[in-house]
Amino acid sequence: MANGTIAGQHPEEVSFYEYDGKRKGIMGWLLTLDHKRIGILYLIAMLGFFAVAVSMGVLMRLEMLTTGETIMKPQTYNSIFTLHGVIMIFLFIIPGIPAVFGNFLLPIQIGAKDVIFPRLNLLSWYLYIIGGLLAIISLFTGGGIMDTGWTFYVPYSIRTTTNVSLSVFAAFVLGFSSILTGLNFITTIHRMRCPGMTFFRMPLFVWGLYSTAWIQVLATPIVGITLVLVILERFFGIGVFDPNKGGDPLLYQHLFWIYSHPAVYIMILPAMGVVSDIIATFTKKDIFGYVPIALSSLAIAFVGYLVWGHHMFTSGISDTSRVIFSFLTFLVAIPTGVKVFNWVASLYKGSIDMRAPMLYVMAFIIVFSIGGLTGLVLGTLDTDIHLTDTYFVVAHFHYVMFGGMGLLFFASLHYWYPKMFGRMYNEKMAKFSCWVFVIGFNVLYFPMFIMGYLGMPRRYYDYLPEFAPYHIVATVGSWIMVLGMIFMFANLIRGLYNGPRATENPWDGTTLEWKVPSPPPLENFDKIPTVHYGPYHRDWEDDRNEVVKEKH
Repeated sequence: MANGTIAGQHPEEVSFYEYDGKRKGIMGWLLTLDHKRIGILYLIAMLGFFAVAVSMGVLMRLEMLTTGETIMKPQTYNSIFTLHGVIMIFLFIIPGIPAVFGNFLLPIQIGAKDVIFPRLNLLSWYLYIIGGLLAIISLFTGGGIMDTGWTFYVPYSIRTTTNVSLSVFAAFVLGFSSILTGLNFITTIHRMRCPGMTFFRMPLFVWGLYSTAWIQVLATPIVGITLVLVILERFFGIGVFDPNKGGDPLLYQHLFWIYSHPAVYIMILPAMGVVSDIIATFTKKDIFGYVPIALSSLAIAFVGYLVWGHHMFTSGISDTSRVIFSFLTFLVAIPTGVKVFNWVASLYKGSIDMRAPMLYVMAFIIVFSIGGLTGLVLGTLDTDIHLTDTYFVVAHFHYVMFGGMGLLFFASLHYWYPKMFGRMYNEKMAKFSCWVFVIGFNVLYFPMFIMGYLGMPRRYYDYLPEFAPYHIVATVGSWIMVLGMIFMFANLIRGLYNGPRATENPWDGTTLEWKVPSPPPLENFDKIPTVHYGPYHRDWEDDRNEVVKEKH
């Protein structure tokens, strides 16, 4: 090593893993300002939290395998239910794709050397870690494991003797992490695009991150204020939400869902951008309807602010409000339908290469369509009254959230794995694990639609004997799904150590990250590129000629 680099090489030529600047070893990671290392830090932390949450989910399914007490008491079930929800929603589902793949790839995809505020980026990660640790500590201290559910509904969260205040504060800290990340991404996209990179030459993944960043900045403060009010009410009894003190519990639901429904789009819009990028790469053609897909991301983000009331159809809001919210719920399906139509049209006459990332995307389109269509059933007033607070809602929720973001998190991991780690995984094992996961997912969650239709209430520790066959099938499905994830992660970890070296562009992709080495060098580009075409342009000879001209 010489001056922190490999002898005889410039920092631009050295992998960001190998480059040693002022600090070496673990401190070189914990105090890094490199967006790629911060993305890897997010990935490691999130997968740790994800493993805990999945374990809790499996324990819940084991309890529901038989009627009566199987492996735990009712209070333990409620606590594990809360633990599973809080970790999955606030520590994996919502921040997942923006924090990991947004951090790693956004600057490269727009031709920048880093995000515009590197120190703010590192602070966001530390706030995420602090919030996550506070959430886990709160679950095991101060009166037992929290049992309010992940939504912290009042009056439960005000009257419970468990340590809700610390959990709520943890969610508040995580909200700050989300806001800072959103500010960083918006400013980076506006100010750091390379020459020639107009808004309509950006990859659709960047459009998804951009739309999401505005939701993070504008919606997250609302839930932050709401959670602070819960803490103040618990400590000082000020009576904002507690009906015994003149408060209104419905006000909490309004404020919570004003954020939490747009939060669904925080996780799904970048994921939809991933779909567009992967389809363009593995069909070997430009994406169909680039502009409508880009604008539909903004439309989903905008309409997403206006539909929170469909969570409250049975709470006593006025009939006029219910009709309006029902209409807006159907309206948000239009830009989503635009995306799905354009994705399917992009497949038409494409030279489709069904590699593992593409297989995950195809599974997503089917699974998410089921989730979206059942969402319309819940958005209809009459059917929602019958299905509210049943297992039908649980099934729909998981088809959209885990079937949407979860599947595409895995798709992103397989798609950008060679770029992030410079290694290839076993393709056959990746496809096999995808099939096992998707089969397990549907065996687990689809029976819940039937249970819900038949009247099985959600969040219950026990159930009537007539629901037993469905619970047995669902529990077996959870085993199959977890087995698929074990196969998948074992394959990816094995690839890190024994996988063949990845080339610069193993998928024949066209966006800028496929024009830098794998893994990327410290500052991404030796020279900031100049863009002459859209992100999915395939005239490689012209691109090579431009590179040659710039070098000379």
